[in-house]
Amino acid sequence: MARTVARVIVDALSELGVRQVFGVVGDALNPLTDAIRTTDDVEWVGCRHEEAAAFAASAQSQLTDRLGVCMGTVGPGSVHLLNGLYDAAKSRTPVLAIAGQVPLSELGSDSFQEIDNDLLFRDVAVFRATITDPDQLPQLLETAVRNALGRKGVAVLTVPGDIGDRELHADRPARFSLTTPTTRPEASAVRRAADLLDHADRITLLVGQGARAARGDVLALADRLAAPMVLTLKAKEGFEGDNHFQVGQTGLIGNPAAAGAMQTADTLLLLGTDFPYRDWYPEGRTVIQVDTEPAHIGRRVPVDIGLVGDVGATARDLLDHLAAEPGELGDLGGARDRGHLEEARERFLGWRKDQARLADPTHDRGLVGKVRSALDNREHGIRPEALAAAVDRSATDDAIFTSDTGMATVWLSRFVEMRGARRLLGSYNLGSMANAMPQALGAQYLDRDRQVVAFCGDGGLSMLLGDLMTLRTYRLPVKLVVFDNRRLGMVKLEQEQAGLPEFGTVLDNPDFAAVATAIGITGIRVTDPGDLDDAVRRAFATPGPVLLDVLTNPDEIAVPAKPTVEQGWGFAVAKVKELLRSHGDETHH
Repeated sequence: MARTVARVIVDALSELGVRQVFGVVGDALNPLTDAIRTTDDVEWVGCRHEEAAAFAASAQSQLTDRLGVCMGTVGPGSVHLLNGLYDAAKSRTPVLAIAGQVPLSELGSDSFQEIDNDLLFRDVAVFRATITDPDQLPQLLETAVRNALGRKGVAVLTVPGDIGDRELHADRPARFSLTTPTTRPEASAVRRAADLLDHADRITLLVGQGARAARGDVLALADRLAAPMVLTLKAKEGFEGDNHFQVGQTGLIGNPAAAGAMQTADTLLLLGTDFPYRDWYPEGRTVIQVDTEPAHIGRRVPVDIGLVGDVGATARDLLDHLAAEPGELGDLGGARDRGHLEEARERFLGWRKDQARLADPTHDRGLVGKVRSALDNREHGIRPEALAAAVDRSATDDAIFTSDTGMATVWLSRFVEMRGARRLLGSYNLGSMANAMPQALGAQYLDRDRQVVAFCGDGGLSMLLGDLMTLRTYRLPVKLVVFDNRRLGMVKLEQEQAGLPEFGTVLDNPDFAAVATAIGITGIRVTDPGDLDDAVRRAFATPGPVLLDVLTNPDEIAVPAKPTVEQGWGFAVAKVKELLRSHGDETHH
């Protein structure tokens, strides 16, 4: 019996191990959603916004390295997918988007809701095509999936409204066999790199997401080189816990120890990272870069030797060629002088100790806290550092964390340790708002028994607030932690560092806990620092979805890893302007 286009697509998704398809129903998708309805092992997840559907699919793909799938119907339904798909593309994760289209007979007539999907998705997709004949399947679907998986990107398949329920004349099963080879750099390049490393005095590693599968090899290399290890945000997962070499992150969300480890090195070894912030690379250093993508070599900082290959295989090759003998892993008494490593670690541990004091909910009661709060917390709001630290203490060691772009990510990066089997997701390449909650939605669907925690900014949460109802509908036990500072906090900080008074950043928020309660989700609101720890524990102990709305200090200062005089002066000028404006407003009223 011949199958329809919709049935071929859904059966293929089932074969690929896809268990959820996220989207919003609509006329062009009806044959597809009906095929899902009659398939036992593929579930339709009806979201309130297609952007949330794309974020959820991307989250599943990033966590599993398998294909994530989302759908949007004709016109606006497909347009709404774009932001989440751009995030998947920038994260280099495989996602298949099925887009609806007007009937074939209407194409090109400027029909109601007609858009050119192949043109619309041109920039975001590694592959895009419109099915115009049923017999293009399953080959066209195979091509789309292989491009998504093989090129680690977005594939978009457009299905016109009168194609989905048409039958194939020559039906055959879809075949998706695809293997990923392990690549190694040229032996001569490895020898040259090993020679440079042997003659270097102070080596620092910058380790990224591309090295996460090679943790043991990277730790062995750090030990052999007596090198402190600076982590990108995406490398927190996999390298932060139980690591005697790591010194945290550099960049705006980083710390002085990591920035110092980069600046005082004479040689930088970049492993699986495309860290994009050029201002944070020191100048005049010897640089060796390892990456599977040739196009990544040297595009952020000039490179002396580029090694194109898998981080694990390359690290093992380097270890075979390095002259120095390794000491015991984690032991500070090996063959190399380990002063550079010891200095960086001592500075990092000191910084963490200072941060821990600030994260104490009782901090503002002490003398130093009272002085500081008079400057930056006059209303005695809950410090966001304390909230992040309380979540870190209460969350399980296999929790999945998501974070909204902005200050929520800053506090997570500094106060939540990716120990054990913890996972981390965010819009760390695109930098979109509103990603944390829908990514948590997709993550929770993978395992309802695993703890999923979303660090939500109040601006990000309110942007896609409607999909709180999706959590409620499917009873997904996500814990939403809302940093409710009534501000677009990162923008506020950027304005003030430039010497500008904050403008346009104030948010007129509702009581988010009350909103959650009205929707049918447990809502907890915290306004007193003394209630914080109990509230966090209660939120994590409550079954089902929970929204924890914590009123945090809107004037909290996140000092960059290497603050400049210009930034400090700009901040001071901005604060004077804000004070004068506030006084003028009070006088006027």
